[in-house]
Amino acid sequence: MKDPAQNAGDGSSRQTGHRRREHYSGKYPRRFEEKYKELDPEKYPEMAEHVIAKGSTPAGGHISICVKEILEILRIRQGEKGCDCTLGFGGHTEAMLEELRGQGHICAMDVDPIESAKTGERLRGRGFGQDILTIRHMNFADIDQAAALDGPFDFVLADLGVSSMQIDDPSRGFSYKLDGPLDLRMDPDRGVSAAERLRELERAELEGMLAENADEPYACEIAAAVTKALRKGQKIETTAALRGIIEGAVSDAAGQLPAPDLKKEMKKSCQRTFQALRIDINHEYETLEMLLEKLPDVLAHGGRAAILSFHSGEDRLVKKAFKAGYKSGVYSEIADDVIRPGSDECLRNPRARSAKLRYAVKI
Repeated sequence: MKDPAQNAGDGSSRQTGHRRREHYSGKYPRRFEEKYKELDPEKYPEMAEHVIAKGSTPAGGHISICVKEILEILRIRQGEKGCDCTLGFGGHTEAMLEELRGQGHICAMDVDPIESAKTGERLRGRGFGQDILTIRHMNFADIDQAAALDGPFDFVLADLGVSSMQIDDPSRGFSYKLDGPLDLRMDPDRGVSAAERLRELERAELEGMLAENADEPYACEIAAAVTKALRKGQKIETTAALRGIIEGAVSDAAGQLPAPDLKKEMKKSCQRTFQALRIDINHEYETLEMLLEKLPDVLAHGGRAAILSFHSGEDRLVKKAFKAGYKSGVYSEIADDVIRPGSDECLRNPRARSAKLRYAVKI
């Protein structure tokens, strides 16, 4: 039998410097990193459109929400200066850049160094250079610092939602559906992870967080289960580990429900618990309050601001601040009521269903 190493000297010489892409087993890829077509939607537009048509978001991608409504609110004119407080995948930013028609400037901020680098490269490749777009690795709580460099702003947008590419990446730990490290940080280089945060919290603190940040009806039971597990030495380092504890706590508390209803309760509690933790470790309420406080000072006269939120806690803060500003004469106009995406958009992008849009115009 011929030694395989001898093939180097016959007609079937081995190739070096090239390696075929590893194929996944089965018809469709399941693991995030195997979804090569979805992870590069610009290279495979037909695949991306197929996924979107089914009411899903391509893995590693994001579908911007309420773009039409936001542009109608901001009324961007050629030559103006603006700020996108949450660059994300860049869909809103690109739409606003197009409204400038080659003249003006946008400062785009984002705390996520991983996704903002990818978005920056993509937007630069589409011809948006430094002259019209500056990307700053900053939290929008520091919008006053950005305004000192790039403002005052004629328009400001803040999309407070988590980007789909963050949710879909198991290594970021944002989704209870995907097993990965229990992290949940927008900037993985700063602060403590969700796993570390859980170890710091007393039972009463965790219960209060779940109730305040997510209106979790099983806050008491989940907090008790988590702290009991940690006290017994159980490690809660992964999303799957936390999900299992949540499901167990809800099952014990609501086990009399029919199986389909119990499954829904577990799912909702998982969603709410992960939301509450994410809000806490990223200080989302505190940073939003700072943005709302500084917003009037960074807007030019007649400047317009739009804020897109995704849960009641955020929306309450925005509504309260805009009403107070209108009453004190800071704003000449605010949204009479919350603006929601249309049914067609929600059908195409189910993640839009919880979106709430409000706006304010500086006097």
